[in-house]
Amino acid sequence: MESKLLAKFKKGETGTVEKLTVLGPLRRRLLDMGITPGTEITFKKVAPLGDPMEIMLRGYVLAIRKTEAEAILMKTEEQS
Repeated sequence: MESKLLAKFKKGETGTVEKLTVLGPLRRRLLDMGITPGTEITFKKVAPLGDPMEIMLRGYVLAIRKTEAEAILMKTEEQS
């Protein structure tokens, strides 16, 4: 297993939320959207100008800003 920020994912990459690296209102917002430790997230696509990003989790598609994605540490399988 390898850890990296969700903001660094490539299209189609999947991982599991390891932890949120922020506190306060942004942490609460991410938790309220269902981004909790152990949740599987698939990176779908990014807008033409690089923000927002589209991810899939818990059976729905969600758009989040790149700054929010930089607060989500993910566990991924190492590619060989």
